[in-house]
Amino acid sequence: MGEVTEQVLIVAASARGLAESAARAGYRVHAIDAYGDLDLRAQASTVAMRRDLGREWSAAAAARVAAAIPCRAIAYGSNLENHPAAVARLARGRRLWGNQPEVLRRARDPVRLAEALRSRGLPAPRTSHTPERDDSHRWLLKPRLSGGGQGIRPLRPGDRVPGTRYVQERIDGVAGSITFVADGRRAAPLGLSLQLVGLPGFGASGFRYCGSLLCGGPAPLFDREPALLESAIAAATAATEAFGLVGVNGIDFIARDGVAWVVELNPRYSASMELVERAHRVSIFQAHVDGCSGRLPSAAHLRGPLPQVHGKAVIYATESLIAQRVRRWRDESIRDVPHPGERIARGRPICTVFAAAESATACMAVLEARAAWVYSAGTRVDRSAA
Repeated sequence: MGEVTEQVLIVAASARGLAESAARAGYRVHAIDAYGDLDLRAQASTVAMRRDLGREWSAAAAARVAAAIPCRAIAYGSNLENHPAAVARLARGRRLWGNQPEVLRRARDPVRLAEALRSRGLPAPRTSHTPERDDSHRWLLKPRLSGGGQGIRPLRPGDRVPGTRYVQERIDGVAGSITFVADGRRAAPLGLSLQLVGLPGFGASGFRYCGSLLCGGPAPLFDREPALLESAIAAATAATEAFGLVGVNGIDFIARDGVAWVVELNPRYSASMELVERAHRVSIFQAHVDGCSGRLPSAAHLRGPLPQVHGKAVIYATESLIAQRVRRWRDESIRDVPHPGERIARGRPICTVFAAAESATACMAVLEARAAWVYSAGTRVDRSAA
């Protein structure tokens, strides 16, 4: 996409998507993440915490490793938004492309987020550190250091709410997200998506995120989708104004009657953004750099129409598995490719699959077929873990 030669260090629990975008834009990429998947190593000079260093992933450990990598610019992805101190260490002596640590501290406070939205006349679920006693069945118990829907469950009568968790009113509706780029004052939409949550065909359950379908295709994915889009854009604008967001960000919401009820703000690169990149052939990373530099790129206003529905699904191991036939994985439809013979513990992600089709139903069918292939031919059961 350009003649950029600047180096950038990308740090995330899973860095592949953002690193791939940066490389496509012409940056020389270094990466630190938990997995060191084959397709990440093809795009970037990579340090994988488990594979290369024998250490479990943590934001603090990754920040210590990063200190030895001489890059003048740094960007981060999940789950660094939950660790402002680690981001501050990463940014020491470097240009930070992303929200500053003090912004993360405020923006990741769920109570403060709800108050910021309501003060601007926008809907938000009741959010608190303590539930109201008379309607506990209406609350969800969520971890403060959340990510991908893990650890979320309904609050049961008599449950205590420890300091590591909070409660949020449960809103009936359909899960979705909006991604946007911000310059500290203004926000411009990148894409609206329907979220896939807890689907057994992808090895997920409960509230766990397992993929997205990008809106803007041949038919709406939500009821009252135009009104929902405007509601989601209003939420993105309000969050940008309240917290001074820059670069690319994501908001998760529950769609009900054309209204986006915001449940979480992710002030960093998020999972559905690569669908925007695939569908519209733009660099999300360059949009991120532009937003952090005070510019809202024209590509940020993409809304379609698209001839197909673009989707992705994260495939989780339903039992301990070993990756096999990995050479057959190396195409545009499969990403986050594990190493041959790699052991993947139950509940961990195996890979990500992509599809594009003429309808949401057809797109889901292709995603499910690719997931079935991964389970049947791309992996085998790890008997040693039994």
